[in-house]
Amino acid sequence: MSSWSIDRISAVTLAVRDMRRTVAFYQTLGLDVSYGGPNTPFTTFRVGDSAINLRHAPNSTGGRPDRMILRVRGVDALHGDVLEKGLAPTAVRDAEWGERYFE
Repeated sequence: MSSWSIDRISAVTLAVRDMRRTVAFYQTLGLDVSYGGPNTPFTTFRVGDSAINLRHAPNSTGGRPDRMILRVRGVDALHGDVLEKGLAPTAVRDAEWGERYFE
């Protein structure tokens, strides 16, 4: 038996091409910058005791974009809020695994 275990994710770091646009997106969702900002190569948003980090990578080669899943209470209310803030999410759906979600 191992003497260690992983008990939570401390941070997720995403490579982004457009730091200014990506920071604005997360700020629109209501997150506050705790380090860096739209004009820096590295930015951190604290979310409880975890973090979302953005690393500027202007020459990343595309393909499927990085993806992060946030679990929230009130997904329908959040969906309405992001629509009101001018974002364009997909419709809220019921997944076969039992969650409601949107992208």
